[in-house]
Amino acid sequence: MSLEQILVLFIFAGTIFSLAFTNKRPSSIFAACMLLLLLTQQISFEAILKNVTNTGLVTLVLLLLVSHSIDKTAFIKRLGRAIVRKSFKQSFWRMFAVTFSSSALLNNTAIVASLIGPIKQNQLHAPSRLLIPLSYAAILGGTVTLVGTSTNLIVDSFLIEHGHPGFNFFDFTIFGLSAGLLCAVLLFLLSPLLPNIASNENSYQSYLLEADVEADSELIGKTVEQNHLRNLPELFLIEIVRRNVVISPVTPDMLIEENDKLIFSGNVKKMDNIAHIKGLTMFAEADGLLRDNLTEVIISNRAPIINKTLKEVGFRALFDAAVVAIRRDGEQISGKLGELKLQAGDFLLLATGADFQGRDNINKNFFVVSEQKITRKLQPWQEIFTLLGFVSTIVLAASSLLPLATGLLFFIASLALINVSSISEVKRNLPLNLILVIVGALSLATALEESGIILLATKGISPIIGDMPPVVALIAVYVMTLLLTEFVTNNAAAALMFPFAYGIVQAMSLPLTPFALAVAFAASASFISPYGYQTNLLVFSATNYRFKDFVKMGVPISILYSSVVITMLAWFYL
Repeated sequence: MSLEQILVLFIFAGTIFSLAFTNKRPSSIFAACMLLLLLTQQISFEAILKNVTNTGLVTLVLLLLVSHSIDKTAFIKRLGRAIVRKSFKQSFWRMFAVTFSSSALLNNTAIVASLIGPIKQNQLHAPSRLLIPLSYAAILGGTVTLVGTSTNLIVDSFLIEHGHPGFNFFDFTIFGLSAGLLCAVLLFLLSPLLPNIASNENSYQSYLLEADVEADSELIGKTVEQNHLRNLPELFLIEIVRRNVVISPVTPDMLIEENDKLIFSGNVKKMDNIAHIKGLTMFAEADGLLRDNLTEVIISNRAPIINKTLKEVGFRALFDAAVVAIRRDGEQISGKLGELKLQAGDFLLLATGADFQGRDNINKNFFVVSEQKITRKLQPWQEIFTLLGFVSTIVLAASSLLPLATGLLFFIASLALINVSSISEVKRNLPLNLILVIVGALSLATALEESGIILLATKGISPIIGDMPPVVALIAVYVMTLLLTEFVTNNAAAALMFPFAYGIVQAMSLPLTPFALAVAFAASASFISPYGYQTNLLVFSATNYRFKDFVKMGVPISILYSSVVITMLAWFYL
């Protein structure tokens, strides 16, 4: 073994060790890996740049950027509010169906992030009984199509790099759908084993928000429960003001009427979930000031507006601002925002006009604390364009009429033109950490191949695999990838294992497709560890799960999933 091969092998082993046994971010580990490879001249700068422009990586980044725009629509939020029912069985299957189908086309991490809130807030079932199934449903749904998970796109890019035409859009579907549905049944049967534990304490400061029920509201004539108003993420309906009478507490069977004022308490960053309800208008929305940014202020102890209501001081005209929400530390407040008497130390979230900063009375009344970023509500035609545009892009790609990356690029440009997203949002949402992980993994894989380590390893195991049945080789590749993905990220596992799978295929003169699919499916099959997959980590941090909760549920799911995938791949291809 040459010095160059020893260096690459040392960097490879160090990367695996760091990913598995340190708390460093995977992006930092792979960035260091690339720098070491570059410093020791085991990979060229041109090769790294080539990996940056990898088609699979570009497609993945574009998909993630599009998913942020999709998340602005009411589609996912309406589904999230409608998931939980009194029956656990109905709640489970609604949640699984929504998550599984959405994750087949959209980024599964974004889907889970959107649905965690409604599930955590539901008052019918312990969130811990639904959050692990939520993560598993997203993982399983992501394996159904080429774009369902980043892992599939990474393996696809490796195929193209090795002269293979790559996967078709539905090459994963029959395997992923079969394994996913069978695992869904097993997951439901195992649901009594799910823990019944309380959620983590909320880390946000609760503000009081007010929303008016307009004449055309979809809420009118239906109960609080039918409108899913008790399933809004991190927002709680605490009061209804009806004909100047405060109704509290709000019961699930209470009917919503026209002109009701709904008083919510919770996280103002989640108020876009209210804004997406048809015919429900925020207190500041009527003034035309509600934009992307809110200014947080504290009322000064010498402010002239103390002990006066917003109506009495003519707040909108006086400050060129409208109050979106109020918070008062140490005291619970209730009632209509416009009729609350302001006190020194009150926190106000303000939607401000262009003249707000220039007013000379601002410093006399407020201490400006910070700005809060909120999601802007889309117009109905913008929502329709966003959803239909995305579906059309996917259909064109699935029909091989337009490359997926090209379609997504033009779709993102069109979203910017119609003001659904902006250039600043695109830059802010660019997944730099994920790009570093994937480029680093691709670069390490390139170094392993170019240094001859893959060839050396293949020659070393040739006597062992010479008489090995193809199905045994397939199982070996799958199991090694599966074990690796429980310790490192799914994308890293796929990128690191593909070169070895390719070497085995070359040595045994076997078809490449089943082994590439095995790597993709195994890299996504992180059910046992809460740290191996992003969706597992999201739900793990959302409530007080323990490691053994994932082991107890994940082991049987992993065994069934793996058995189905390996059996079907061997039957179809070997």
